[in-house]
Amino acid sequence: MTRPPDDEGFSPDWLALREPADARARSGELAARLADLLASRPAGTGRRLVVHDLGCGTGSMGRWLAPTLPGPQHWVLHDRDPDLLARAAATLPRAAADGSPVTAEARVGDLTRLDGADLAGAAVVTASALLDLFTTADVDRLAAACATARCPALLTLSVAGRVELTPAWPIDAAIDAAVGAAFDAHQRREAGERRLLGPDAGPAAAAAFSALGAAVEIRPTPWQLGPDDAALTVEWLRGWLAAAAEQQRGLPPPDYRELRLAQAAAGRLAVVVHHVDLLVTWPAPTS
Repeated sequence: MTRPPDDEGFSPDWLALREPADARARSGELAARLADLLASRPAGTGRRLVVHDLGCGTGSMGRWLAPTLPGPQHWVLHDRDPDLLARAAATLPRAAADGSPVTAEARVGDLTRLDGADLAGAAVVTASALLDLFTTADVDRLAAACATARCPALLTLSVAGRVELTPAWPIDAAIDAAVGAAFDAHQRREAGERRLLGPDAGPAAAAAFSALGAAVEIRPTPWQLGPDDAALTVEWLRGWLAAAAEQQRGLPPPDYRELRLAQAAAGRLAVVVHHVDLLVTWPAPTS
């Protein structure tokens, strides 16, 4: 999850700040392939698309994807936070690109416990910036649920474990890499009895779905933050540095944080945060 760490989940302000960068980064190619796949569904499956959006937050995935999908849609929005769910349901687009209606319902619950019954009737499962908060067991359970429901999945913006900062730190270029490595280790931390996948989530999900017979396409989908993204860069950088400091004492050096934040605020720090998107599809049943 590319976000500042906090103790209370995901703030609406942070989600709103990152939404334009998320929209730019997600793979339009994979979304178009998904739209074509859904448009070619057999007639007997019904015209209305039922989309389960996991960890929907304030609904950015629906706002990005719903206008590109064909025909009438019903979005089932899943999150543990009822306030975020209410925002998502209220701000989902009301019409698809062809003018067909788009409706929504909210479901509060534990995303790590979904099974095939929860996804019954789904035409597609979506998620954004979610998989890196999962464990290996969570990813395996999600893959099994999608396999039972036999629905494709578009899983976007999983962190890939690589960050590029320009300009490099002038005193010791290795410091940027050291902070990044500490952040990645923090992403893989133990949370209670759970060990999060962090930047290993994309490959782990691809392996889990592939093992069940799915075809998995992966595309790089980096955030590319420049002068026009100064506010987002500052907030992302605060979280990146705080996680690294929590993981490893002595990082970052005392003057590193102040200079990097000053560069970001002035629009003089370019940042590339690497992610991956996955499109999961299932082979057609044989007669």
